[in-house]
Amino acid sequence: MNRLLTIAELQHRSQSELRALFRQASQVLARTATGTPERLTGLATLENISRAMTMTMGTPGF
Repeated sequence: MNRLLTIAELQHRSQSELRALFRQASQVLARTATGTPERLTGLATLENISRAMTMTMGTPGF
């Protein structure tokens, strides 16, 4: 996963899909060097996934 995932792309995914994406993005992030564009993209992606997870919590069918 080397690209930024946006809230718009994530908002219709299930909690289990979001958790899987979060795990994958975390693993990719762990292999990046500090200060690189790849790391910044990874951090932004994790933040977006986290926000999407929060938005979907407790919302049936979202």
